[in-house]
Amino acid sequence: MSFASNHPTRRDQAKVMSRAELTRRLVARLDHEEAVIGGIGFANFELWGAGQRPQNFYMLGSMGLAVPIALGVALAQPSRRVVALEGDGSMLMQLGALATVAGLAPKNLIVVIQDNGAYQITGGQPTAASVADLVAVARASGLAQSAWAADEGDFEEMVVRALREDGPWVIGTRIDSAKPEATTERDPARIRDQFMRGLGVKR
Repeated sequence: MSFASNHPTRRDQAKVMSRAELTRRLVARLDHEEAVIGGIGFANFELWGAGQRPQNFYMLGSMGLAVPIALGVALAQPSRRVVALEGDGSMLMQLGALATVAGLAPKNLIVVIQDNGAYQITGGQPTAASVADLVAVARASGLAQSAWAADEGDFEEMVVRALREDGPWVIGTRIDSAKPEATTERDPARIRDQFMRGLGVKR
């Protein structure tokens, strides 16, 4: 039985959930200094709000780079699990990254797509995610272990499995449009230096 067959096959079959709640559930499962790359906007605001870790990297200002950065970290440190948190708008901007991930096939990489169908931080303009199912795109790109999370419990089970078993993985989540309570501090140099120390590549 394939990974996808245990979960919703289409975007519209997945429950719309709280981005904040899912981020907290993910962070609570991290206990081996896993690296987490938060894409721009509310994805990294929620990551910041869930508790600052030296292994977190908060992308500022550039769309679509969470997956490429996470891929680089995963290849450089294959013994470390790496998670990319990316919104649907940013994922649409870098669809080619999915095929690159499939081609390089890092076993330690997990991509979590947070899809609310909107460029929320710039005013809620709709994205094309309602017509381009991003999990289906990931599977068509060669990432067989790609599926939508049916609900909160299903998401947590998928995270636990992805942290334990070989990937790469793509976990699609339908998320709400609630505004995060926290905002990432905009200090790029400090974010970079802290992350490098968290990965053990800088003292």
